[in-house]
Amino acid sequence: MSALEEDGSSISAQIAIEDKLAGGRKPRGGGRGGRGGGGQSREVQVSKTLSKLLRHQAGNAGIKLDAEGFAALDEVLPQLNYGPIRSLNVTLAEVKQVVASNEKQRFTMKLNSSLSAELVPSDDSATPSQYLIRANQGHSIKIESAALLEPITLDAGNVPSRVLHGTYFAFWPAIEESGGLKVMGRNHIHCSTGTPEEGVLSGMRKDAELVIEIDVEKSLQDGIQWWKSDNGVLLTEGGEGGVLSTSYFKKVTGRNIDVGVLWEDGERLSGLPEGIKGKVPPGKGPRGGNKRGGGGRGRGRQ
Repeated sequence: MSALEEDGSSISAQIAIEDKLAGGRKPRGGGRGGRGGGGQSREVQVSKTLSKLLRHQAGNAGIKLDAEGFAALDEVLPQLNYGPIRSLNVTLAEVKQVVASNEKQRFTMKLNSSLSAELVPSDDSATPSQYLIRANQGHSIKIESAALLEPITLDAGNVPSRVLHGTYFAFWPAIEESGGLKVMGRNHIHCSTGTPEEGVLSGMRKDAELVIEIDVEKSLQDGIQWWKSDNGVLLTEGGEGGVLSTSYFKKVTGRNIDVGVLWEDGERLSGLPEGIKGKVPPGKGPRGGNKRGGGGRGRGRQ
């Protein structure tokens, strides 16, 4: 049995969320992880399985990540072809295609420059052992941020003019009660430089109901660290306890439904209007839609 076929605590609620966001249906009959396709395209199945491996399950699968989060493709490919999508017989060419065509640019793939001189590959190499691959962000596996991401600092002058986090009505009371946004089992809180309707593909979910604008400059002045991934997602570990305080909420408004201004300049102005129902979106609770426990509270993943 491969690591991707195991049930249990090693498979976090994040995976259920990623399955939902990939746009596919779960297979009938209780099959795990998209076995049999579940109505998903071949490319989606490969992309989802790569995400699970490289973001969450590399250790369980015996795959070693380097300091920058890269894994040897010859260690990754056998897991793809022994796990839930083994019937697809995924090839190196398909992995290259998934990396190149993924809309949100979730992966980076490069030639392995550490090989001895006589084995240095060319760009059209057909040997998996000559490549390294990584997920650009979204890890629950602990990886040093500085090795994986570009730092955002006041000195560098690369602070975005807008930083947004998308969330849901159902999770808003818990965000206020906890004093801010939480990393929720991942390494970072995920943010974006805009909304999906503005053409931003990564950092905010397409069905987010609330938009939290964050005062990144103020948080940097207070010692909060920020980062940018290769695919443009803005990330922070938050402050103490992995919480990004409500004091950094520059403005909180509804995205498609007018709820007024809930917070402004770190101050609470009002709660959600009466009649706004906080329904947990499918796939975003702690067990893929279960409302108990609020496992998706405050998440803003791409």
